[in-house]
Amino acid sequence: MPYIRVAGVSDIPEGKMRQVDLNGTPVLIAKVNGTFHAIGGLCTHRQGILANGTLNGTVVTCPRHGSQFDVSTGKNLMGPKVIGMRLKTGDEPVFEVKVEGADVMVRSD
Repeated sequence: MPYIRVAGVSDIPEGKMRQVDLNGTPVLIAKVNGTFHAIGGLCTHRQGILANGTLNGTVVTCPRHGSQFDVSTGKNLMGPKVIGMRLKTGDEPVFEVKVEGADVMVRSD
């Protein structure tokens, strides 16, 4: 499968994240400890844009209802908080990432 350039290495500083478009699919790119990670860019609960949330280590928190995902595995760590209850939501898809020179590349399936 081909890899598509989605950003420059310098476009995403350490500990930061950015939403990119991969053939019409929103993807979150995060850089943690020098490694780039790519997961689905929309929360599996109510489609919140994860790049608008917060990143703490490998954990991204959705800005809408607080769902949390591990950017290295896509696993849902905590569901959304709605009316005082924590609900379960699905995991995020994970995309293969590689760096070629100054480019961040994501595998397109």
